[in-house]
Amino acid sequence: MSTTVEKIKNIEDEMAKTQKNKATSFHLGQLKAKLAKLKRELLAGPTGSGGGSGGAGFDVARTGVASVGFIGFPSVGKSTLLNKLTGTHSEAADYEFTTLTTVPGVIMYKGAKIQMLDLPGIIEGAKDGKGRGKQVIAVARTCNLIFIVLDVNKPLAHKRIIEKELEGFGIRINKAPPNIVFKKKEKGGVNITNTVPLTHLDNDEIRAVMGEYRITSADIAFRCDATVDDLIDILEAPSRRYIPVVYVLNKIDSISIEELDILSRIPNAVPISSENNWNLDELLEVMWQKLNLVRVYTKPKGRLPDYEQPVVLRSSGCTVEDFCNQIHKSLVEDFKVAVVYGQSVKHQPQQVGLSHVLMDEDVITILKR
Repeated sequence: MSTTVEKIKNIEDEMAKTQKNKATSFHLGQLKAKLAKLKRELLAGPTGSGGGSGGAGFDVARTGVASVGFIGFPSVGKSTLLNKLTGTHSEAADYEFTTLTTVPGVIMYKGAKIQMLDLPGIIEGAKDGKGRGKQVIAVARTCNLIFIVLDVNKPLAHKRIIEKELEGFGIRINKAPPNIVFKKKEKGGVNITNTVPLTHLDNDEIRAVMGEYRITSADIAFRCDATVDDLIDILEAPSRRYIPVVYVLNKIDSISIEELDILSRIPNAVPISSENNWNLDELLEVMWQKLNLVRVYTKPKGRLPDYEQPVVLRSSGCTVEDFCNQIHKSLVEDFKVAVVYGQSVKHQPQQVGLSHVLMDEDVITILKR
């Protein structure tokens, strides 16, 4: 009997040989849906855990308001970078596979405690279970941001391979979830609506995917020009993670200015030399922007604001209610009004309610009933 890996390879081979046109769209849609299900089965493993467990030596106690995972091939300088940024001792050397477990470190940046995780080097085929790839990427799936650390002497080849491994593990890089609303029903068939023209997807592909997932009745509303992969991602939603990525181009001390100028054009890339401490400040600033954290300073009534220890909220769009819940849930129960200074209000200060959306570096006083 064929293994799951063999079944995946057979489907990928068949897809590669099949030319996409109107006559083959149903068949290709069916193949892509089968492939997604097989990959989920492979990543879940024998325990059906969905790839969520890192395994011995990989799980670490989480701390801080956000986590950043370092992923890359062996010997690209991840451990040296962790040491320079956090002061954590992660063994670094010029030979492969120095780091064999997840090594955590913590950095305080702009008042926020951020955990950094140096993950073992991955190899091509990680998503298929080679090396310790599944454990490495399983930990990466839990991170708020990923640094893909690349050696500038061979960046593009490694970049493509790592992206393929992450995508194969259900991680979507620098993407937002597709704007598709899917609702399963008891009866009534499959009802498809779209608010924009669908140029990459036709009804045959949609029918094929629905059939493969044995969905006979559902409402599907496309609010973006979706592909068949986008549709499958919505159906596979629990196993998909949308994570921002920064490409860290390390060892720039080993290349010329002209070569560096070309590599710097890679989107979401930051060139550094971890060995020489070059450009680490810019890397941290880009990290801050990607994490999208919001600092809120507290001002007790009748006293000056506390600018030393902000309350850090995990993402923009956080409300006064989110702020109250992060301090103590009783604040919401006794809440009367909040007095806010900062970018989020028109008047300085301004009284607002629980639904008011806070912005970075707002100052807030909570008044109780």
